[in-house]
Amino acid sequence: QVQLVESGGGLVQPGGSLRLSCAASGFIFSRYVMNWYRQTPGEERELVATITSVGGGTSYADSVKGRFTISRDNAKNTVYLQMNSLKPEDTAVYYCNCRIRGRSEWGQGTQVTVSS
Repeated sequence: QVQLVESGGGLVQPGGSLRLSCAASGFIFSRYVMNWYRQTPGEERELVATITSVGGGTSYADSVKGRFTISRDNAKNTVYLQMNSLKPEDTAVYYCNCRIRGRSEWGQGTQVTVSS
């Protein structure tokens, strides 16, 4: 059974940093591309960052380039999202995601609120 469990969200002031983690289980983590999405009320989920299964190739939404860094530790079955220079518009629920055998798998999400 595939499980994705996010953690690390919270309340942070503008300009601050947070590190999100997503612990994966139930599949061979190292074989799969991993993604971070985010969603605000009334909006569709937005792809924030992607990391490949091997080699660690990454890509980012334009809105977070230069501020966010996605990484993974295949020994720990964990993917991370380091978020720096946070802005109020980064406020959202952040979700970990991967696609396995044609099925999109999601975690429960972690709330990030950027506010003074």
